[in-house]
Amino acid sequence: MLTNKSFLLKTEMNQKSNLLLGKIVSSDITQKLSSSIKDLKNKNIIPKLAAILVGDNPASKIYIKNKSKFFVKNGCESETFNFSSDSNQSEIISCIKQLNNDDSIHGILVQLPLPKSFDDSIILETITPKKDVDGFHPYNVGKLFSGNPQFIPCTPHGIIKILDYYKINTSGKNCVVIGRSNIVGKPMFALLSQKFETGNATVTMCHSRTNNLRHHTLNADIVVCAIGIPNFLKGNMIKKGSVIIDVGINRIVENSAKKSYKIVGDVDFESVINIASHLTPVPGGVGPMTIAMLLYNTVSSAKLNNT
Repeated sequence: MLTNKSFLLKTEMNQKSNLLLGKIVSSDITQKLSSSIKDLKNKNIIPKLAAILVGDNPASKIYIKNKSKFFVKNGCESETFNFSSDSNQSEIISCIKQLNNDDSIHGILVQLPLPKSFDDSIILETITPKKDVDGFHPYNVGKLFSGNPQFIPCTPHGIIKILDYYKINTSGKNCVVIGRSNIVGKPMFALLSQKFETGNATVTMCHSRTNNLRHHTLNADIVVCAIGIPNFLKGNMIKKGSVIIDVGINRIVENSAKKSYKIVGDVDFESVINIASHLTPVPGGVGPMTIAMLLYNTVSSAKLNNT
């Protein structure tokens, strides 16, 4: 008979065995990129990212800082262009146009969300498609949906890499994507439904207006949850043995007096972990892949624009 301690230890080991760890996949990606980065350096080309930060959003500042550190750590360069929230939109557009024409810059990203006074579409469409390493330009979106992508949005691309690394078969599977954003939901739908090696799935896109969402998730072999609601997907909403991809990153206050908080996903980890066959944890799941794929796209751009 198992003691309580033994039972907890066994449960912990079982949980670890079915976790899809983005940190491991990210390391694999960057290791494979190192030879390409070295080859480019031998040609006096150093992959470089230009990041545009508008306003004083604390989370955005942290994201930009982490991206810059990651690029430097992997032998690449990153430069941040800061603008105050009361800057004129034309200033941002002018900066992007200069970066478009700068041959030392291989990737341009605008950190989202932008302050409400700015038009996201106009600004993002100013970025030349060949340096659009976020994959948000209509040209690159069209290339993705046509089945011939140039740059794929980083988070969905990272999810595909996780599924591929852990040899999770998607062909013929029923997949549900919860969320319809341009950043995750829509490109995820496109990727899973394409005639790609990790694709060929039957994909249902659900969102806040979907009736009887549980009906769809209970019939899904794979669920990608990107709805932005903490602990939204519960264990009673999924079928036994399904694969759950948690895209959410939510800060939950634990003690307001001590200003302590924890990070949770859009999936209720505790109720899902013993039902799903595989699950991405938060943190440590999809998150590390987003920045790895940004590096991947920037290195790809450096090679594309110097051939």
